[in-house]
Amino acid sequence: MANHVGAIESDSGAGHPLGFDAKMNPAGVRLLQPLQNVLKSFGANVIKITNDSPGADIAPLAKAGVPAFGIMQDARTYFYYHHTAADTLDKVIPAQLRENAAAMAVLGYALANMPQPLPR
Repeated sequence: MANHVGAIESDSGAGHPLGFDAKMNPAGVRLLQPLQNVLKSFGANVIKITNDSPGADIAPLAKAGVPAFGIMQDARTYFYYHHTAADTLDKVIPAQLRENAAAMAVLGYALANMPQPLPR
């Protein structure tokens, strides 16, 4: 676990990204300011601290103290299709999928290139 600088999960569709729910030491938020500046260009710059893991798949890492992030998305239409016969790729808006991929990539890049890992 000591070698993990962060865990990221996306498991709520592909709606427009708003930012990240984060289970992490609140002191680390200011270290993510440059990340927020980049993500602000498409409205994905919110970092909301949470006490619970932001994703079921990364919960063991979050519980062990690894900074954990779950992409926060506009989920207003997510449950119109989720786990129904209509839950097909044609419902995904390509521009929003690109925004999600960009937000995840920017976060991953930022975490990998920080001079020091986020505080635990």
